[in-house]
Amino acid sequence: MMKVKVFKIRIPEEFLYKDQKMLDDFLEGNEIIKVETAFVNDECYWSVILYFEEKKLKNTVKEPKTIKYSAESDTLNYDEEQILNALKLWRSEKAREQNLPTYFIASNQELVSVAKYKPAKKEELLEIKGFGKHKIENYGEEILEILENV
Repeated sequence: MMKVKVFKIRIPEEFLYKDQKMLDDFLEGNEIIKVETAFVNDECYWSVILYFEEKKLKNTVKEPKTIKYSAESDTLNYDEEQILNALKLWRSEKAREQNLPTYFIASNQELVSVAKYKPAKKEELLEIKGFGKHKIENYGEEILEILENV
């Protein structure tokens, strides 16, 4: 059975991270069928409507989640800076194209992790925190292409 959940992603810095984290956690635990977003101008927030199905949890012991790669520091060398800039540019275009906020495509942290980890194939993208099947299906090819060409 399909369910619906609405998230409010507030733009001001002090809320953005927390709101985004709640959304990310939710996305991780559920099978998303459809997403609709709308920007509420007068209150300055994104309204995100998710149509989803809960992932079936088996009654077995949960396997420990593999630790995914996440860049520890934001200090990048010159090459990594170039990659990051290219990724951010791509993300802005993508967000404009799909009429989504940029963090829907990928967070800064995720892009920094990609720049440092430099995955060469889709399987390696899976090893980066924040990249699930869905994100890789949608953007994997393009991200790998950017890494190849920078």
